Parts: sequence; structure tokens; C-alpha cells
Amino acid sequence: MTQPIHLTWLNGPDVDQLKLTDTEILTAVEDGLRAQGEKKTVIEPRMHLIPDKAFNGHFNVLRGYIEPLGLAGVKIVGDYVNNYTLGLPSEMALLNLFDPRTGMPVAILDASAITDMRTGALTALGARHLARRNSKVLGHIGARGTAWWNVRLLNSIYDFDEIRIHSRRPESRTAFARRLEQDLGKKIIVTDDWESCVRGADIVVEASRLNAPTPLLKTEWIKPGAFVVPYGTMSAVELSLTDMMDKLVVDDWGQCKGGMFGSLRAHVEAGKLSEHTLHAELGDIVAGTKPGRENDDETILFWHRGLSLSDIALGHTMLKKARALGIGQELRYR
Repeated sequence: MTQPIHLTWLNGPDVDQLKLTDTEILTAVEDGLRAQGEKKTVIEPRMHLIPDKAFNGHFNVLRGYIEPLGLAGVKIVGDYVNNYTLGLPSEMALLNLFDPRTGMPVAILDASAITDMRTGALTALGARHLARRNSKVLGHIGARGTAWWNVRLLNSIYDFDEIRIHSRRPESRTAFARRLEQDLGKKIIVTDDWESCVRGADIVVEASRLNAPTPLLKTEWIKPGAFVVPYGTMSAVELSLTDMMDKLVVDDWGQCKGGMFGSLRAHVEAGKLSEHTLHAELGDIVAGTKPGRENDDETILFWHRGLSLSDIALGHTMLKKARALGIGQELRYR
């Protein structure tokens, strides 16, 4: 080998400087979903590393390949619930992109913002295909990093008349509401409890940060025809939630059916969510091989655990824009 090999490094400030638009984010993630639905991807179920249970956190390792983009990727993200006490984000990540034909490293990106963006995009794209078109009331539980993108991207599609939020810590939900009001230019309703946040909402998103499974979101609060997205690491929903659903949709059944964590883990173990009760993966719906919402009466649940494909697709969009704008650093690999 005579030629040096370089890779691109995009740090956090670089990612911020790119200023991806809502449309760029949604388009990138939807392209990844479409490739998945067209069977042009490889997804390996996520792996977990728990260094020490006393640390109250773990690492997720996500792996995938997207044929149309010509990229394979591995993301490692730490998920540490108590990081707020140290002034740190609860989720910090690195995304590694590779040439799938040679194994050559292509880029390394600070993927903390990518994790938040792609999670919000999956929530919003799920709603685009599965929520009622006239949805006007959002009930959102949680104020962590992904929450802002959930609400922002959902609102970009639905322009809600009413947005309600709740989280465990008053200071957290108050600051979250203030930030949303500045960003969206509309009043945000802060609730003191779960019920007043989600009861009767058209779209319900549960993104809580629980230390252990606790059924805080009651099935009876969900109105017929609603669209529900529970994706907490620890389950916050009742076992009966799936019983009222006309359609159950996931991002990837391979990773949803196994593993230690996830909001519907108990439902899988009880057989309430299985190959027989699952309607589709969202990629199937985006690709047009399975129907999404078919009428306003359907009550639909979408569970997403987080797709490596979304990380790779969004990383690809960032890398392409960075190169066009001259942002980032070229590092010598060997």
C-alpha cells in the first residue's frame, strides 16, 4: 500500500454547524426505512454492555448496512439515566461508517445529536403513516434529549392546536416547555401528572426515564383512534395496552423480539406481541408493501427501539453536507 488512507471526523460543533433542516432529517431517515422495506439492508440486533450495575447505565451497540448508500455502520451509545446530576447528556454516542466492500473506515461522527434526531424522526414518520391526518392534540411524556426532536418533528407535520408535556422532575419539564415555546412559537401545556398529559390525546408519546418497569401510563386513558408510541428503555405501560390496538407496528422485529430492555418486553414475553399479532415493520409501510392507517377508527401502536439504519442514513446525509460545506477534519488512518 503506497497511498495514505484518511477518514472524516465530525465532532459535536461540526454537527451543530451543519444545521440540518427538519426536511433533511425526515428525508434521510425515511430513505433508510424505505431501503429496509425493500430488503436492501442488513440489520443486526443491538447488543448491550453493562460495565457495572452500580453505575445505573449501559452501552448499546447498533450495527447495519444500507445497500443504496453503500455504507455499513456501527454506533456505540451510552445510556446513563443519572448523567443529569453531572451536567452530562444521558446518551452520548459515536457513529463509525465503513465501506462495506473493503472494510475501509470512511468517517467517525459524534452521534449524540444523531441519536436524538433519528429517534424523533422515527416517531414523526410513524405518525405520518399511522396517526390520523387531523390529529391536533399531542401528549408527550419525557423531557430527555430525544423529546425535543419528537415534539419538533411531529409538530412540523401536524401543527398541533395543543401540546401537553410531563416529566418526573418539575425543573426539567418547565425548562423543556420554555425551550419548545421559543422554538415552535406556541403555548405548551405543562402537566403535573401522567393522566392529564395523555388522556384523550390524538398522539401519545411515552419517552420516560424509569429505573425499573412501572405501569404509569394507563390503558383506559388512551382514546379510540389514537396513535401511541411507547419507547422507554424500561416499560411504563400496562400489559393490557396492546389489547385495544387494531395494529401493532415496530421498527425492526428482529431486535424487538429479544433483548433485556424495551417498553413492550413484557408484551413479547406474554405473547401479546408476536409474529402473529404484529401488523408490520414501519419500513414495510414506507415501501408500500403493507398498509399504514386505513381509517380514522383504528387505534395503532408503534414501538421503535432505534434503528442502526437511521443512524447510518442520517450520518450519510451529514457527511455529504459537511463535504459540500467544507466542515469537519480529515484524519490520517494509516
